Amino acid sequence: MRAANLSAMRIGILASGSGSNLQAIIDHFAASPARDAGFVALVASNRADSGAMARAQAAGIFTHHIADFNDGPSILTALQSAGVELLVLAGYLRLLPAAVVVAYTGRMLNVHPALLPSFGGHGMYGLRVHEAVLQAGAKISGVTVHFVSAEYDRGAIAAQWPVPVLQDDTPQTLAARVLAVEHGLYPAVIEAVAARTLALGADGRSKGSLPAHSAFAMHDAKPFLR
Repeated sequence: MRAANLSAMRIGILASGSGSNLQAIIDHFAASPARDAGFVALVASNRADSGAMARAQAAGIFTHHIADFNDGPSILTALQSAGVELLVLAGYLRLLPAAVVVAYTGRMLNVHPALLPSFGGHGMYGLRVHEAVLQAGAKISGVTVHFVSAEYDRGAIAAQWPVPVLQDDTPQTLAARVLAVEHGLYPAVIEAVAARTLALGADGRSKGSLPAHSAFAMHDAKPFLR
């Protein structure tokens, strides 16, 4: 793993699952010029044996096991000990404890496998989302990167990217097409948010939040697909 740019944003990631989005983020920030905006300083999981933890350890990233993701003080201690400035959720499917939401308001991102506000909210994750899209007869689905708030999938939208729904799609085939876009869009938006926060200067970093008008529209997202 190449040395991080220590003037860049320190990114912390909360993950529970296999870590495919985490791997896309790790790979993205291992490349220049992304390293100038941020680097992954911590990966924390409630499962010591999760694929996400294994991926982080293989990349030489500091990891921390938090037995209970409902334990706000333990999460905050881990994040603050690692100097985390920007918090990213990757396969994290529950509401963050209130203390974490307060501490990282405006500095937390998540990704959702549909075009919010449609097909979001409590219980809408994984194949459930894609099943709902197909049952509704939607012709377009997509990916939404959003800031995290105290409610499921209700934070300000940072970026969206459309994904066509094909006539013969199953939840599994649609999920695979959407995930491929997630792997490109999510890291690119994380980099952009980190870069904009850095651009605010020392005062902006100390305040720790991104102004609402800095949110990205779908057409503002830079090309990321190969």
